[in-house]
Amino acid sequence: MIRFDHCRRNILAALMGFGLATSPLAALAQTQPVGPALWVVRDEDSTIYLFGTIHFLRANMNWRTDEVQRAWEASDRLVLEVADPEDQAAVGPLIQQFGLSPDRPLSSLLGPDDLRRFTDAAAAMGADAKRMDAMRPWLAGVVLSSAKLSRAGYDAGSGVDVILRAEAQAAGKPITGLETPEDQVRMLAGFPEAGQVAFLSNTIRDFDAAPVELERLAEAWVVGDTNAVAAITLQPMRDQSEQLYQTLIVERNQRWARQIQGLLESSGTSFVAVGALHLSGQDGVPEILKSSGVEAIRVPDVR
Repeated sequence: MIRFDHCRRNILAALMGFGLATSPLAALAQTQPVGPALWVVRDEDSTIYLFGTIHFLRANMNWRTDEVQRAWEASDRLVLEVADPEDQAAVGPLIQQFGLSPDRPLSSLLGPDDLRRFTDAAAAMGADAKRMDAMRPWLAGVVLSSAKLSRAGYDAGSGVDVILRAEAQAAGKPITGLETPEDQVRMLAGFPEAGQVAFLSNTIRDFDAAPVELERLAEAWVVGDTNAVAAITLQPMRDQSEQLYQTLIVERNQRWARQIQGLLESSGTSFVAVGALHLSGQDGVPEILKSSGVEAIRVPDVR
């Protein structure tokens, strides 16, 4: 069965053309970073922390600063993009419905060169291209991209959201999601077929390349450089496709901002952990909240 948690966490990285290689990231992990960006939103009886994450990381990345830890320990509940990304019982039927199209196999959509590359890439990840032939292009691209990052030493199990979710479960903190697996699968499956094929073709052609952009993103994220995060991720996505940017970033950020405003109507302390690019740039959640009259204050790292 397809591991949709890997697919979901990797879709944005894959669409931005991340590839595979070493970089100064291991050395950086041993330094004292300023820390990933953290914001706080407050009213009379509510506190909401906004923390940007990366879904795939190497195990040696040191991201838990004092400020992040204090905010996490003070929080009553955890809010993620999806409450349980590993819920295969929920995701399996969605993949069957929206991720497979035996009547339009991949072999009928790819040119000869891409089809050969696809076969080679599937073999490199230990899969049979014929068994993947019934996948819709978006799903095949996500599966290959996930395998590519895993081969490069990036692990979904080391992702910040996975770690926080396990800690929340152990501590008995409620966990909720801003979206459902169905929301995300429908979003990906809803892109025009031509765009899906282009995404798959780019993934195939870059399968053996190095994930330089992911390295740069991790380095910017771990020191809280949101301008660099936006430049590395959001601008290339927008240059590639305005529709992609609006659907994957702007529309979702707007929905999430409304839900965060809803949290202010309750009491207690919430820790909202979502992909870092959703909190960066002019269309990031903090800016959307600001335009609605809700101030999200950047939390300094005090050591």
